[in-house]
Amino acid sequence: MWNNFKNGFIKENPVFGLYLGMCSTLAISTSLNNAIGMGVCVTLVLIASNVIISLIRKITPEEIRIPVYIVIIASLVTVCEMLVHAFMPELYTSLGVFLSLIVVNCIILGRAEAFASKNGVLASAVDGLGMGLGYTFALLLISVVREFLTTAGLQFVNPFNSTQVLWSFSIEALKPYTISLFSASVGAFLTFACFAAIFTILRNRSSKKEAK
Repeated sequence: MWNNFKNGFIKENPVFGLYLGMCSTLAISTSLNNAIGMGVCVTLVLIASNVIISLIRKITPEEIRIPVYIVIIASLVTVCEMLVHAFMPELYTSLGVFLSLIVVNCIILGRAEAFASKNGVLASAVDGLGMGLGYTFALLLISVVREFLTTAGLQFVNPFNSTQVLWSFSIEALKPYTISLFSASVGAFLTFACFAAIFTILRNRSSKKEAK
């Protein structure tokens, strides 16, 4: 169970290992706030959907399992979206349509089909947590690089109160040398490509050690 949890970070990282959820990853990773907000939402939906699907796996007819999974995921995403809209309107506006598109995020349906439908509740919850944190980790890496290169600093705002800055860091000397390219889609792809290469190297090294 612990190994399955760890796999979500390096070996089977949803973004850098399995290349899932790429649309939302590249689109909303412009700031630290967006990354944390989307990461938390996806993690909660992953855990809840895995648990529910694991609970009903033995009574779900094989022929309709995918539609059942989609209905469960869509219901959970709708609840999550309503809560974000009610309590974190600034985050809701920043994430935009990508919050609703969690429904079609391949990570969630993929884990439901590949793991939760075949394993117990606790193992499925741990799998959802590991994959969700792995996805959040990937978002954070990309967003930190993009935000820093674009603004020469990082900032985290209270999601419940957009006027309250919880943490801020900037290097004034670097502000004239910021690279606006990284706020665009091209910058997102470049950042992703660099991290994907790094993670591939780490996985290859890990595989060689296991082989020995």
